[in-house]
Amino acid sequence: MNVARFTRLFEDHHASLFRYLTRLSGDSDVAADAAQEAFVRMIEGHGRAGAIEPRAWLFTVGTRLVLEGGRTVTRRARLLDVAPDRAPLGEAPMDAHARVEREERRRVVSTALAALSDKERTALLMQQEGFAHREIADTVGTTTGSVGTLLARALEKLAAALPLDADQL
Repeated sequence: MNVARFTRLFEDHHASLFRYLTRLSGDSDVAADAAQEAFVRMIEGHGRAGAIEPRAWLFTVGTRLVLEGGRTVTRRARLLDVAPDRAPLGEAPMDAHARVEREERRRVVSTALAALSDKERTALLMQQEGFAHREIADTVGTTTGSVGTLLARALEKLAAALPLDADQL
């Protein structure tokens, strides 16, 4: 792959890939590793990198790397319980009360997302990153027609797992 093309692909897609993988895994270190590995595989010419749209290929590979990681669930729980400062989604420092509220909201949403199946969570997070149903279907291994149903079920489960009062989030 030509260096200029790769640089352009990296600049165009790394930030959204990293953000997506962080939300998928709950761990920015795992996300960084998976994003890096996806780009390395693209450089090395693995898989169908030239056969499908590069962004979709990167997200598919990144998703598979995170889901196949195995250590993600254990590491996520350990990091969030032991070192809340290392939780993904860094923001500016805030007062202690706001920080406790933020951590509680993050815990509630992470727990709700963790209750979804890998397919549901992946589809929902990819939709939030702006992927088309076709791209989501390719990544999760389903048909384009069933993506809408998959997303609807995921949203129903997520809504049922979250508090009714939006102020609690």
